[in-house]
Amino acid sequence: MAFDRVVVVGAGLAGVRSAEELRRAGFEGEIVLLGDEAHLPYDRPPLSKDVIRGERDETTLRPREFFDEQRIDLRLGAAARSVDTAARTVCLTDGTDVGYDELIIATGLRPRRIPGTAELAGVHVLRSRDDSRALRAAIAPGARALVVGAGFIGCEVAASLRARDVDVVLLEPQPTPLASVLGPEVGSLVARLHTAEGVDVRAGVGLTELRGAGRVTSAVLDDGTEIEVDLVVLGIGSVPVTEWLDGSGIELDNGVVCDAVGRTSASHVWAVGDVASWQLPDGGRKRVEHWTNAGEQASVLAKALVTGEADRVAQVPYFWSDQYEIKIQGLGAVAPGDTVHIVRDDGRKFLAYYERDGRLVGVVGGGMPAQVMKNRMKVAAGVPIEELLAATA
Repeated sequence: MAFDRVVVVGAGLAGVRSAEELRRAGFEGEIVLLGDEAHLPYDRPPLSKDVIRGERDETTLRPREFFDEQRIDLRLGAAARSVDTAARTVCLTDGTDVGYDELIIATGLRPRRIPGTAELAGVHVLRSRDDSRALRAAIAPGARALVVGAGFIGCEVAASLRARDVDVVLLEPQPTPLASVLGPEVGSLVARLHTAEGVDVRAGVGLTELRGAGRVTSAVLDDGTEIEVDLVVLGIGSVPVTEWLDGSGIELDNGVVCDAVGRTSASHVWAVGDVASWQLPDGGRKRVEHWTNAGEQASVLAKALVTGEADRVAQVPYFWSDQYEIKIQGLGAVAPGDTVHIVRDDGRKFLAYYERDGRLVGVVGGGMPAQVMKNRMKVAAGVPIEELLAATA
């Protein structure tokens, strides 16, 4: 092991886990963990749920003592501005330079915004702890909210707003919520869940314009209707935080391009988590924006960096989303083009099998954790779908 200092840029889950896994893999040298926020590293999934609902405020991943005990030099409050891969130096926005022997990029994502809305009061995005607290402070019972985008974040925010007695319109240009992720069949079941909770789900409809003088007061939809609103939450996706890498020579393509263990095109530079587009077993590449993936990638990367051994991330991806009292869980790399078989549906809870080329490639369930998780090995094995359907008949 011919290096003494590893610098991790990004103090979210992927960055913290990378530092932890380096120690677990036996690295005894210096670890510097750089974060652009002033807060201690924190967990993001509760921000769209518990924090908005006012049930929880603290989501810190590890106390300060943990970083001291693990000899992780945690430096907060300055973002990375550029990197010089020849000199092996990261330049920060506070003017300081940090040298590295090995660099791990874990800068995550930034929410998309609609141009011209950033200065309009009452329009929110949700990524950081400050975003979540600002939205929570803006909520008043009986308020009228528009949630633009019915992906996981949009659906979770809509559910949390309903729990705070807010009137919610959930807007999605796709045929159903989560259609681009889980397909319209399961998406229609998610829409049913929200409708039953009093959400006005408007699928197949987009946003044309937000109106207001200094503060948002109404929204014009592309079907010609105009609705009055007190607040708007944009859940229209995110983009990888990679602009600081421009000109570095590190290959970028919808994220940082990596091999199967996180190596980038530049020597001594690695990437992990939402910002990283890792090579898949079939030779393709993909960014995976799920909580469990960050930890799995960090473990693989740290082992490869410290020992040279190349494991792979789990072959059966797992994700979840909490909406109302229903936990939506998924196994496998499901795609909207898969054939979907709804095998359980009681009007609220459901279980779906995803078929590709005659084999099981994924399982998604709402409120059926045991039924989902017992299928992990079947998804890994690609069991013929006919065998599963026959067993449920």
